[in-house]
Amino acid sequence: MGESRIRGNKPLRSQAFIKIDPSKDFSSELFMSIDLPFHKSWFDDDEINEVVETLKSGWLTTGPRTKRFEDDFKEYIGCDYAIGLNSCTAGLHLALATQGFAPGDEVITTTMTFPATANVILHERLCPVFVDVEPGTLTMDVSQIPGKITAKTRAIMPVHFAGHPCDMDPIMDLAQKHKLLIIEDAAHALETKYKGRKIGSLGNPTAFSFYANKNITTGEGGMLTTNNESLDEMVRVMRLHGLSRDAWKRFGKSGFSQWELTLPGFKYNMADINAALGIHQLKKIGRFLEIRKKYAAMYDEAFCEIPELEILETRDYAESSHHLYIIALRVEQLSITRDQFIDAIQSEGIGVAVHYQALHLQPFYKKEFNTRLEAYPVATSYSDRILSIPLYPRMSTQDVERVSNVVVDLVSRNRR
Repeated sequence: MGESRIRGNKPLRSQAFIKIDPSKDFSSELFMSIDLPFHKSWFDDDEINEVVETLKSGWLTTGPRTKRFEDDFKEYIGCDYAIGLNSCTAGLHLALATQGFAPGDEVITTTMTFPATANVILHERLCPVFVDVEPGTLTMDVSQIPGKITAKTRAIMPVHFAGHPCDMDPIMDLAQKHKLLIIEDAAHALETKYKGRKIGSLGNPTAFSFYANKNITTGEGGMLTTNNESLDEMVRVMRLHGLSRDAWKRFGKSGFSQWELTLPGFKYNMADINAALGIHQLKKIGRFLEIRKKYAAMYDEAFCEIPELEILETRDYAESSHHLYIIALRVEQLSITRDQFIDAIQSEGIGVAVHYQALHLQPFYKKEFNTRLEAYPVATSYSDRILSIPLYPRMSTQDVERVSNVVVDLVSRNRR
């Protein structure tokens, strides 16, 4: 078994748990010094009034507002079904949990992603099989997928990274050839298009995130889209403990109806209090995207002539959602490390993040998978060089210029 596979029916080793020192919490001190945060959501009276009306209605959990948000979302995406959930993670997990795969079956995904992508594979006692990413976009390197397919492969889980889509046509061709399921991780990809089509409309189960820092937010929340009626039916049952479909309607005007347990499900449903935000956030998404495009273009102009900085590319087939603006430092040309670069930006009161340190470098996956750095050279290289700078509609042009000036000044002061 290769270095990127884990024994799917073996209990995870307890030694993998890492002890955390609770005394080492500098978050309060850091946040007090940041006046331009990495992200800040945009709400106005539309969202506020809808939340207040939801509170007044007395119905806070899954109900009519969740249904309304689902209907609006599927119309926006152009898919047949959309199921409101409490996270993108829930969508990925349910898309797998409803397939009946056997322990030890394999799912191919990328190592450059948030842990949730691979974690849900493990939760189903399946084996994540990592591929490296392509330079320039950090999306999964499609050319490596055929070499990872075995008799146990059951699915491919592409991750649309930072708003840029994976090259889906060759992935879907491989899936059709080998009779594999595709589950798209679109946590970064609301408003992303592939060859003119919105991600979520390609016919594959696709999970979206509405976490606090996403292009639209419900605080916590997610959505699974599909064109498969059977999958829609099963996910709706599985998201609420396995209770019979639309169990929330049992207290409605049509009279009491006793629910029935049909499957051992999860607590993954979206609440109306969250959907109340999503209903109005979705209406603003076009305006939000135009602002993100404008600010991303300003960053591009500021950085494109600086040899110490690499900015990510956009392929001909792609229209990005501009969820993140990621810079890769050419650290060999600088006298400071990536982490020192981040510290210097934050000392100027600007929030910064890293998306991501690749999974094969994380302590848990290193222990469980026995991964080798040389197996994923591109992701390994970028993991120590990338940082994400603020990009969101509540910024002003002056904010973008401030961030740009700080980055450019840091480079000029730390050239080798």
